Amino acid sequence: MRTKHAAMALALAVFVGVGAWVAWGAGKSPAPESTFVLLDGTHHTTANMRGRVTLVNFWATSCTTCVAEMPELVATHQKYQAQGFDTVAVAMSYDPPSYVVNFAQTRKLPFKVAIDNTGTVARAWGDVRLTPTTYIVNKRGEIVKSYIGAPQFDELHRLIEKLLAET
Repeated sequence: MRTKHAAMALALAVFVGVGAWVAWGAGKSPAPESTFVLLDGTHHTTANMRGRVTLVNFWATSCTTCVAEMPELVATHQKYQAQGFDTVAVAMSYDPPSYVVNFAQTRKLPFKVAIDNTGTVARAWGDVRLTPTTYIVNKRGEIVKSYIGAPQFDELHRLIEKLLAET
């Protein structure tokens, strides 16, 4: 019985530790080399992000939290885009492309929307399976923060402002 409790405590400690690591950011690590296929058929790469602060959001039209946070992502993009901020919304491989196109058009999403139909991009970014998952990439192309679930947007805005101020 004692061994079972010890194993459960260890598993809980690992879970909490990993959760804290993800919630508070994993430190700076290079964004994975990726090519995003945008709705208009053009390509956007990780290399294109250099020099800009970029929010990369993995989402799905079937994800209620994703749909609920989308107006905040739009507002964030519009607030900071003139200052060197960019947003790439990556639809998950299981999301039907017609749903993604319809969602982007009807909501007039002002940022880049990509369809990851093979799952290659999600795998490159840490095998993303939970939506929404969001990464903040600094001007040097390093991931400085990640969120699973909707971020606290006031905290996110402070981070974006700090990163935009960096040279």
